[in-house]
Amino acid sequence: MENPPPYRLHQSLGYHLSVAARLQERRMDEQLKTLGLTRTTWCILLAVGNEDLSQPSDIADFVGIDRTATSRALRHMEADGLLARSNGTEDRRTRRVELTAKGRDHILRATPNARDNAAVMAQSLAPGEEAELLRLLEKLRPSADSPLKTL
Repeated sequence: MENPPPYRLHQSLGYHLSVAARLQERRMDEQLKTLGLTRTTWCILLAVGNEDLSQPSDIADFVGIDRTATSRALRHMEADGLLARSNGTEDRRTRRVELTAKGRDHILRATPNARDNAAVMAQSLAPGEEAELLRLLEKLRPSADSPLKTL
Protein backbone atom coordinates (compact mmCIF):
# COMPACT_ATOMS: atom_id res chain seq x y z
CA MET A 1 0.00 0.00 0.00
CA GLU A 2 1.27 3.41 -0.95
CA ASN A 3 1.89 6.09 1.67
CA PRO A 4 -0.30 9.18 1.38
CA PRO A 5 1.50 12.37 0.39
CA PRO A 6 2.75 14.51 3.28
CA TYR A 7 0.44 17.16 4.62
CA ARG A 8 1.52 20.57 3.31
CA LEU A 9 0.48 23.28 5.74
CA HIS A 10 0.95 26.17 3.34
CA GLN A 11 -1.20 24.44 0.75
CA SER A 12 -4.14 23.80 3.07
CA LEU A 13 -7.43 25.67 2.99
CA GLY A 14 -7.50 25.97 6.77
CA TYR A 15 -4.11 27.65 6.86
CA HIS A 16 -5.07 30.24 4.25
CA LEU A 17 -8.42 30.95 5.92
CA SER A 18 -6.68 31.37 9.26
CA VAL A 19 -3.99 33.71 7.93
CA ALA A 20 -6.53 35.89 6.10
CA ALA A 21 -8.74 36.07 9.19
CA ARG A 22 -5.82 36.96 11.48
CA LEU A 23 -4.64 39.73 9.14
CA GLN A 24 -8.13 41.22 9.02
CA GLU A 25 -8.59 40.85 12.79
CA ARG A 26 -5.26 42.48 13.64
CA ARG A 27 -5.95 45.49 11.44
CA MET A 28 -9.39 45.90 12.94
CA ASP A 29 -8.14 45.36 16.50
CA GLU A 30 -5.56 48.13 16.08
CA GLN A 31 -8.18 50.53 14.77
CA LEU A 32 -10.74 49.65 17.45
CA LYS A 33 -8.17 50.02 20.20
CA THR A 34 -7.93 53.75 19.45
CA LEU A 35 -11.60 54.01 20.50
CA GLY A 36 -11.18 51.76 23.53
CA LEU A 37 -13.10 48.95 21.83
CA THR A 38 -12.43 45.28 21.22
CA ARG A 39 -13.83 43.17 18.39
CA THR A 40 -16.39 41.77 20.83
CA THR A 41 -17.56 45.17 22.03
CA TRP A 42 -17.65 46.40 18.42
CA CYS A 43 -19.81 43.45 17.39
CA ILE A 44 -22.14 44.04 20.35
CA LEU A 45 -22.47 47.71 19.41
CA LEU A 46 -23.41 46.64 15.87
CA ALA A 47 -25.89 44.06 17.17
CA VAL A 48 -27.67 46.65 19.29
CA GLY A 49 -27.27 49.70 17.06
CA ASN A 50 -27.52 48.33 13.53
CA GLU A 51 -29.50 45.11 14.00
CA ASP A 52 -31.89 46.43 16.70
CA LEU A 53 -31.20 43.51 19.03
CA SER A 54 -32.02 44.28 22.64
CA GLN A 55 -32.07 40.89 24.39
CA PRO A 56 -28.73 39.59 25.70
CA SER A 57 -29.44 36.08 24.36
CA ASP A 58 -30.11 37.44 20.86
CA ILE A 59 -26.94 39.54 21.06
CA ALA A 60 -24.93 36.47 22.12
CA ASP A 61 -26.26 34.47 19.16
CA PHE A 62 -25.58 37.30 16.71
CA VAL A 63 -22.01 37.89 17.92
CA GLY A 64 -21.24 34.19 18.29
CA ILE A 65 -20.20 34.17 21.93
CA ASP A 66 -21.71 32.41 24.93
CA ARG A 67 -24.13 34.12 27.24
CA THR A 68 -21.65 34.38 30.11
CA ALA A 69 -19.16 36.27 27.92
CA THR A 70 -22.00 38.44 26.63
CA SER A 71 -23.17 39.29 30.13
CA ARG A 72 -19.62 40.19 31.18
CA ALA A 73 -19.10 42.36 28.09
CA LEU A 74 -22.45 44.10 28.59
CA ARG A 75 -21.55 44.95 32.21
CA HIS A 76 -18.22 46.47 31.11
CA MET A 77 -19.85 48.35 28.24
CA GLU A 78 -22.50 49.73 30.57
CA ALA A 79 -19.78 50.86 33.00
CA ASP A 80 -17.98 52.52 30.06
CA GLY A 81 -21.16 54.39 29.12
CA LEU A 82 -21.59 52.68 25.74
CA LEU A 83 -24.98 51.15 26.49
CA ALA A 84 -27.70 51.02 29.10
CA ARG A 85 -29.46 47.95 30.45
CA SER A 86 -32.94 47.92 31.93
CA ASN A 87 -35.55 45.40 33.01
CA GLY A 88 -38.09 44.32 30.41
CA THR A 89 -41.51 45.93 30.56
CA GLU A 90 -43.66 42.77 30.65
CA ASP A 91 -41.29 40.31 32.30
CA ARG A 92 -39.11 41.98 34.91
CA ARG A 93 -36.65 39.06 34.72
CA THR A 94 -35.67 39.96 31.17
CA ARG A 95 -33.08 42.60 30.41
CA ARG A 96 -33.14 45.08 27.54
CA VAL A 97 -30.03 46.66 26.09
CA GLU A 98 -29.95 50.07 24.41
CA LEU A 99 -27.16 52.20 23.03
CA THR A 100 -26.24 55.44 24.69
CA ALA A 101 -25.18 58.53 22.76
CA LYS A 102 -21.57 57.48 23.39
CA GLY A 103 -22.28 54.02 21.95
CA ARG A 104 -23.88 55.52 18.83
CA ASP A 105 -20.90 57.86 18.46
CA HIS A 106 -18.49 54.92 18.66
CA ILE A 107 -20.39 53.12 15.89
CA LEU A 108 -20.16 56.23 13.71
CA ARG A 109 -16.46 56.64 14.43
CA ALA A 110 -15.50 52.96 13.93
CA THR A 111 -17.61 52.22 10.85
CA PRO A 112 -15.22 53.94 8.39
CA ASN A 113 -12.38 51.84 9.84
CA ALA A 114 -14.40 48.66 9.34
CA ARG A 115 -15.19 49.65 5.76
CA ASP A 116 -11.54 50.53 5.08
CA ASN A 117 -10.45 47.20 6.54
CA ALA A 118 -12.89 45.33 4.31
CA ALA A 119 -11.63 47.31 1.31
CA VAL A 120 -8.04 46.28 2.06
CA MET A 121 -9.13 42.65 1.90
CA ALA A 122 -11.17 43.16 -1.27
CA GLN A 123 -8.55 45.14 -3.21
CA SER A 124 -6.61 41.96 -3.97
CA LEU A 125 -9.64 40.42 -5.65
CA ALA A 126 -10.80 40.88 -9.22
CA PRO A 127 -14.31 42.20 -9.91
CA GLY A 128 -16.83 39.56 -8.90
CA GLU A 129 -14.38 37.57 -6.79
CA GLU A 130 -15.45 39.17 -3.50
CA ALA A 131 -19.05 38.05 -4.00
CA GLU A 132 -17.84 34.60 -5.06
CA LEU A 133 -15.58 34.31 -2.02
CA LEU A 134 -18.43 35.31 0.30
CA ARG A 135 -20.67 32.72 -1.37
CA LEU A 136 -18.06 30.00 -0.90
CA LEU A 137 -17.35 30.95 2.71
CA GLU A 138 -21.08 30.76 3.47
CA LYS A 139 -21.00 27.18 2.18
CA LEU A 140 -18.36 26.33 4.78
CA ARG A 141 -20.62 27.34 7.66
CA PRO A 142 -22.74 24.50 9.00
CA SER A 143 -25.99 26.36 8.40
CA ALA A 144 -26.96 29.97 7.95
CA ASP A 145 -29.67 29.35 10.54
CA SER A 146 -27.43 27.88 13.23
CA PRO A 147 -26.03 30.57 15.50
CA LEU A 148 -22.34 30.64 16.22
CA LYS A 149 -21.71 29.63 19.81
CA THR A 150 -18.05 29.88 20.68
CA LEU A 151 -15.87 32.02 18.47
